[in-house]
Amino acid sequence: MDISIEAVAFDIDGTLYANWRLYIRVLPYFLRHLPFFLQYNKVRKVLHRTAPLPDFYEYQARLLSQNMHISVEEARTKIDTIVYKGLVKFFKKIKPFRYTREAFEAFQNAGLKLAILSDFPPEQKGDVWGLAPLCSTVLGSEACGALKPSKYAFGLLARELDIKPEQILYVGNNLRADIYGAKQAGMQTAYILPLWKRILGMKGGQYADISFKNYRQLKNIVLE
Repeated sequence: MDISIEAVAFDIDGTLYANWRLYIRVLPYFLRHLPFFLQYNKVRKVLHRTAPLPDFYEYQARLLSQNMHISVEEARTKIDTIVYKGLVKFFKKIKPFRYTREAFEAFQNAGLKLAILSDFPPEQKGDVWGLAPLCSTVLGSEACGALKPSKYAFGLLARELDIKPEQILYVGNNLRADIYGAKQAGMQTAYILPLWKRILGMKGGQYADISFKNYRQLKNIVLE
């Protein structure tokens, strides 16, 4: 690359593993809790446009309580039970993309710092398939107070790494939340192409500095 990179940071969902691997496992669970998830998804759409909050979890519960006409405490319990704790079991059998650990270790051996910034709590995925221990920083944007694409979450990531935003490469699968958000925060970006774009031979989004098909390719691009 023709830019100076000192750290590589990653989203998790859809970035370190294929989303379809989760969807096929979670579908019966989703249908069982369909009324909840329909309202919860509406809440998350609002939160993706909300300014940084002093207590993200409280505001999230208040929005859900209004949508479902239940108490804030009941809403908070539902979110914790159905989402944060309820989804944990589905990640245990999911495998990350091929060459992911190879890329992490190559970046680390090259002297680059590694980090994770995910909209959902990273600890929901345990040690993130052994990748979290390789990272200098692991952040959940909810705990930061603002979901991506908020510049605030990316700013906290840069501060935790103690590296200028322009020297951080952020890797994601969502053009708006990951690529646009990181670019707005001044970071370089890498977009992992979804399967359908790979099949059709399509390139990535207009904001991405790098588009890649697999993590071995990303490793070679960054370290060449």
